[in-house]
Amino acid sequence: MRKRSLAGVAAVAASALLLTACGGGGAEEQAADVDFSAAPAGTLAAWGFENADDVGQSRLDYAAEQLADVEVTLDATAFDAQKFTTRIASGDVPDVVQMDRRYVTTYAAQGLLMPLDACFEAKSVNPTERWYRNVVDDVTYEDAVYAVSQFYQPPAILLNMNVLNEAGVTPEEFDTSNMDGLLTAIGKIYQASGSNPTRLGFDPVATGQGGLWVLGMGGQLTDDTGTPTLDDPANAAGIDALKQITDAQGGYAAVKSFTDSFDTFGDANQFVQNQVGAQVANQWYPNVLGAYRDQISLQAVPFRDAEGQPFSLASGTAFVIPAGAKNPAAACAWMTELTSTDAWMAAGAARAATIEGKGGLNTGLFTGSPEADEMIREQFVVPTGDAGFDQVISTYYEVVENGKSFGSSPAGQDIQNELNNAITAALLGDKTTEQALADAQAAAQRAYDNATAG
Repeated sequence: MRKRSLAGVAAVAASALLLTACGGGGAEEQAADVDFSAAPAGTLAAWGFENADDVGQSRLDYAAEQLADVEVTLDATAFDAQKFTTRIASGDVPDVVQMDRRYVTTYAAQGLLMPLDACFEAKSVNPTERWYRNVVDDVTYEDAVYAVSQFYQPPAILLNMNVLNEAGVTPEEFDTSNMDGLLTAIGKIYQASGSNPTRLGFDPVATGQGGLWVLGMGGQLTDDTGTPTLDDPANAAGIDALKQITDAQGGYAAVKSFTDSFDTFGDANQFVQNQVGAQVANQWYPNVLGAYRDQISLQAVPFRDAEGQPFSLASGTAFVIPAGAKNPAAACAWMTELTSTDAWMAAGAARAATIEGKGGLNTGLFTGSPEADEMIREQFVVPTGDAGFDQVISTYYEVVENGKSFGSSPAGQDIQNELNNAITAALLGDKTTEQALADAQAAAQRAYDNATAG
């Protein structure tokens, strides 16, 4: 996903809104005129479903079987924020677009997406039953749901037991709610050559997982209306924790330089090379490490919030119907079929077959749907023969129930970018935590004002 400010395309978005209004009503009015209960038929243009793997293709095939009278044309190029607003302004409007959930509220606030409540009602879909509550919160704006969500792969802390055992550190010491104990464990593991780390006690993935630390330590990125709150004093705790962790390992610049050198997806990855004792990682990463199970020993523990409770954050993609879509009824049917439990079970079977063919480990699919997750786990996730990997898989299934939304905001992607800028500045010592957050708030507020100006 491209990391760019949406403020720069505000003028294009405004033009799109004008064109939509001239075309006979805004997104809400268009949705009200659609008979979502009608039998889906005709052509359907979808964009952003790029690089469909076995999980994606099996769901596409399932939806095609259910919707025999719908002819789907896929533009498999990646979603692009500027291209999206340009396409709407020019009238080249897809019926369905897949995008990161952080963009959804931005476009909903600008009137560029259709609300889906009538779609869900027509298809007998209860959003808070089909998806985790935090996943729905990600795409809710002014009490309307604007997207069909997919995937929620929660973060946890992966432990390199070869390193921990060598250093005499136990998994229980990696408790993010006990900073003194955590720093002691890090100190036992950390190794360096001069000022350069050669082994980290803990890679907190400071910018990639910044929201996890800030929200987990009691902060908030937005208020209930979606207005940015990056300068909330409570946000300092997470950044200060990250600074203590990186300062204990040579400082953020040295840690970042070291982690940038990791062969994350290769044979010389950081767990094989014993370059980390622990690392925050999303659920998909154990799939990568499964190929090296004969060389590594893994366990996992939850990320814990300031109160010591397991904590995770929702992230993933979603399908939306743009304002001006030519076949919204078919779009509604296609999106809800793609994310049905039956579609996910087809995906689970396809993934299981792929894994079996390659001799890999099945760590499960984390779909965004609690029912689908549990059914896939029950039918396809079998003991791996490696107690450590089995424990890792169980840990991720346990933490998925403890998720929280980043917060739905018209400036969602900008808030994330500005948070990362603040974390970087504070950890490098270029600014105090308070000044870094104040500057980030000012930039995020400008983006919010631009996004809601229309």
